[in-house]
Amino acid sequence: MLTILGKSSNRWCDRRLRRDFLKIGGLALGGLSLPELLRAGDQAGSRHSHKAVIMVYLAGGPSHLDTVDLKPEAPVEIRGEFQPISTKVPGMQFCEHLPRLAGVADRLAVVRSLEGCVDLHESHMCYSGYPSVSPVSGGRPSFGSYSSKLQGPVHASVPPFVSLTHKVAHPPWGNPGEPGFVGHAHKPFNPHGNKLSNLKLTDFTLDRLDDRRAMLQSFDRFRRQADKVGAMARLNTYQQQAFEMLTSTRMWHALDVDREDPKVRDRYGRGSLEHVYDGPPMYNEDFLVARRLVEAGVRCVSLSFGRWDTHSLPHQDNRSNCASLRMYLPPLDQAFSALIEDLYDRGLDKDVLVLVWGEFGRTPKINPRGGRDHWAAANCAMLTGGGIRTGQMIGSTNSLGEFPLDRPVHMQQMLATLYHHLGIDLELTMDDLAGSPQHLLEHRKLLPELI
Repeated sequence: MLTILGKSSNRWCDRRLRRDFLKIGGLALGGLSLPELLRAGDQAGSRHSHKAVIMVYLAGGPSHLDTVDLKPEAPVEIRGEFQPISTKVPGMQFCEHLPRLAGVADRLAVVRSLEGCVDLHESHMCYSGYPSVSPVSGGRPSFGSYSSKLQGPVHASVPPFVSLTHKVAHPPWGNPGEPGFVGHAHKPFNPHGNKLSNLKLTDFTLDRLDDRRAMLQSFDRFRRQADKVGAMARLNTYQQQAFEMLTSTRMWHALDVDREDPKVRDRYGRGSLEHVYDGPPMYNEDFLVARRLVEAGVRCVSLSFGRWDTHSLPHQDNRSNCASLRMYLPPLDQAFSALIEDLYDRGLDKDVLVLVWGEFGRTPKINPRGGRDHWAAANCAMLTGGGIRTGQMIGSTNSLGEFPLDRPVHMQQMLATLYHHLGIDLELTMDDLAGSPQHLLEHRKLLPELI
């Protein structure tokens, strides 16, 4: 245990006066102390080249029929109010409220024939390919937890798995990605979780990002003093790594969008929609933070964006499906298109793979309230980067958008694409808590159209 002593008159991040000390051994990240977490990462033993994944979860399931799988020839109760527009790819059409994504469609691969969904708000399906209730002892791990377990951190000062999901009233929509049977050491670090309360020191909580500069100044002061008396040399390996993670500016700089070029911030959009009913907010700059995190060395980033459960119910102000999407689609259009352009502009398009999707689609037939209900028989997804083949549509649904007509793609195959990009062997097995070997996925066949 390392104790850092200092002045007793400092005012800390919680605005209260307290003694200036911390204990490295008590630092917690996820469910374990940071030295334990780093030891677990070191046991993984892998320091491969840095491939990264950003998964954008559209909580509640956006309507495939009103975004990338429009049916303009279908009856009015099916086709809805939106018109299709041409994209940069001949023959590919998007909703009229996605003009920026239409302009970068040559850098997108759109899967319109997803199956394997369940008729429940199962965010875990998007994180693991499985429902949250599982017969597997300990539960199925999310993709980021698998990567953390198998590959470890790229940099000692940067966690391998970071979640930008937000706490919400409906817990499944705030799921950051559960570690399942690989253990709490591989939970994601969540800077939105209780205002950085996942990064804790004994008697010290970094609960205000605005105070990071004062905090870093205090660490810098300690490092200079510690170097003089040789305190750092007396720490064991994992205590040193824990201290490096605390005192490194790498993570703090990645989270600090104030350091970004104002023009880039404007491209992503600085405005936001606060929490949509009981779902996540729509913070455009979370897309920018995700890009900054993977540049800093994070392997996997999960991101929640909006509430897409458009039943048109009283608690939704009886707003129709299309009325809701008129609000939600423009922020997604701006933030996601900006991320695509940014990845390509910065030469990250081969190393960073982005997947955007929700847990299911919406009913082809509009309900009497003007909403669309859950529809597990068909879903869609958008991918970019990762060196995949873009500028294409994969699969289609029938004329009413009810089910895949050709080239059905299981949801787990999307996760297989992420694992393949990260360099994880899809045929490996890991023992669950009962000692039973488990494959990462049951549907492990890759899409040749992408690879």
